[in-house]
Amino acid sequence: MAEVWLIRHAATEWSVAGKHTGRSDLPLTEDGRRAAAELRGRLSTCTFGRVFVSPLQRARVTADLAGVGDRAEVRDELLEWDYGEYEGITTKEIRETRPDWYLWRDGVPGGESPQDVEARCDRLAGELAGLDGDVLCVAHGHILRALAARWLQRPIDLGGQLPLETGALSVLGFERDQRALVRWNDV
Repeated sequence: MAEVWLIRHAATEWSVAGKHTGRSDLPLTEDGRRAAAELRGRLSTCTFGRVFVSPLQRARVTADLAGVGDRAEVRDELLEWDYGEYEGITTKEIRETRPDWYLWRDGVPGGESPQDVEARCDRLAGELAGLDGDVLCVAHGHILRALAARWLQRPIDLGGQLPLETGALSVLGFERDQRALVRWNDV
């Protein structure tokens, strides 16, 4: 059975600062560019039937530097969570006015709810499970965490328990005929 490989884009200034970076189209830092280029060696022996990438430049450039950008198909399903009013601010700043705020339960005002993201991930997970050959998805932290939860057919808030660093490699697959988390947050 095929595997679904995931790469979270490499570092941006906002990811380093812990700011919610949804639809803002930020470039990689120089350290991020180096980390993305290092992925090339890790992927050099892999054969992917398809490569999917978020439309945002931090994911597309990561794919390019990792050596798979020339085959990448842009997929809107891989856009990061829309953080609405919380775009560009940290969880600590949000909790100054909403002390019990939790993205995976509450979503964001003016952005996406967990149910919105779950529906997007369900569509993609269903498609991925039906494809032949291994697939690579290059995208963003929260959407990949949500996709992993839904791949496992678990509630989306499981994503809150799956930390994912920039430039990390993860693999979704199967244990016999059951969907499984094969590798996670490998940097």
